[in-house]
Amino acid sequence: MPPSSAGLTDAILALAFIGDLSMGRSTDHSRRAACLAGWLAQACGADLGAQNHARATALLRWSGCTANAGGFAELLGDDVAAREAMMAQTLPPLSAQTQSLIVPLALIHCEVSGDVAATMGMPTRVVDALRNVFERFDGKGMPAGHAGDAIPETVFFVNVASDLEILSRAHGRENALAFLRSQSDAKYPARLVDTALRHADHWLDGLDAVDTHDTPSADLDTRTWQLAQPDGHADVPLSLLADVTELKLPWLAGFSRRTADLASRTAQSLSLDADTQTHLHAAALLHGIGRAALPNRLWETDGKLSADQWEKVRLVPYWSARAAKQIEGLRAAAELASYAYERLDGSGYFRGVAGPALSTPQRILATSVAFEALLAARPWRQAHAFDEAVSIIERDAGAGKFDPDIVTAIVATAQGRTVPPRTATASANPLLSPRELDVLRQISAGLSNKEAARALALSPSTVRTHVESIFRKLDCSTRAAATLKALTAGML
Repeated sequence: MPPSSAGLTDAILALAFIGDLSMGRSTDHSRRAACLAGWLAQACGADLGAQNHARATALLRWSGCTANAGGFAELLGDDVAAREAMMAQTLPPLSAQTQSLIVPLALIHCEVSGDVAATMGMPTRVVDALRNVFERFDGKGMPAGHAGDAIPETVFFVNVASDLEILSRAHGRENALAFLRSQSDAKYPARLVDTALRHADHWLDGLDAVDTHDTPSADLDTRTWQLAQPDGHADVPLSLLADVTELKLPWLAGFSRRTADLASRTAQSLSLDADTQTHLHAAALLHGIGRAALPNRLWETDGKLSADQWEKVRLVPYWSARAAKQIEGLRAAAELASYAYERLDGSGYFRGVAGPALSTPQRILATSVAFEALLAARPWRQAHAFDEAVSIIERDAGAGKFDPDIVTAIVATAQGRTVPPRTATASANPLLSPRELDVLRQISAGLSNKEAARALALSPSTVRTHVESIFRKLDCSTRAAATLKALTAGML
């Protein structure tokens, strides 16, 4: 089966959607910021190519924020709410020590977002802008402290636009414009601020005249979505969207890929047509994007969730349904993905539909997600052995939660999986040694060097040496970037 993929613009819009969720922003934030960035670039005399670079950068600006979510959760408690407050300037002042600890998190974000853009074949100007997106004109930005002309102009188009969009919603237009004035020749060049001040009311009026929450992106502003596509550009694998989402929770790495493999091959075993198999594969890759909206500490709660926590979890498939309304090219796959947690007896979420209302593909997806979850380790439990997982899923089918025939097909399909998808190509990869792959699997799951050393019966210094070698071979400097590159290359 050919890999599930999306057109470049649809993939960028999906990454913008995931990023907005992870940053606690409205799901139309990045699209609105892209409009503003393109208009600002145009008003400053930039050509169409530069305008499109600004738009693409604005849409991909938060594509690295899942990668450092764990760091922000450890530092500030709630990675989603804290970053939403930080961008809206409602977060209490941080101590100098806390601010210093944010610098390495900015590095992770910039490296991963740049790698995401490079993987999609985006122009160098977009990649460079994403790697510098938290730098300031006065040199007081992160992570490298670049200043002035050393920072791509695209960065300033995007940061003015993003701040204007966020702050005008959070504090009103006058306060947003006052902030832009205060940052003239500090956060951004004065000439961009002057231009934005002249046009801001007109631009924001134009955006407010459109219901950007439910308007398909192609209808929002035709010129905005004329994103520059490199010559010979290929579609973007949907597995990239899954991988980026799962960077938020390292123990999830590869979960959506394995679920997609199981669901599509189960459909094949049931003699469903090729289109349905492909449709299921795509939906399984998208089924978890809504996890980005929930804080890490909720996902890693040990013990029974409270009623309030469960209400938040029930929103995960809802966000897939929201993506279906906003991204035309992914509408069918995202709509199917939103049924990933429904149950045959009506006890699932978020719709709570039951019985005949659930189609065969919807039943296959939900059962595949549940079975793969049983086989995977979670922070609150060990992975279930295969036979134990079969007993649990069959017991649930007997209780009416799953279709018994679908369960039988899924178990048979999983039993016939001779090589786990996660490691199928790893042994044949010549770039990393077998021991480096062992270490990479450990650190990609979120283990520290010491924890990886204990798991592999190695010394911490040996693990550190392997990690340095992995970084050098994969041309990266953070664990999140190494994980993303390894997943994309089929090493994990």
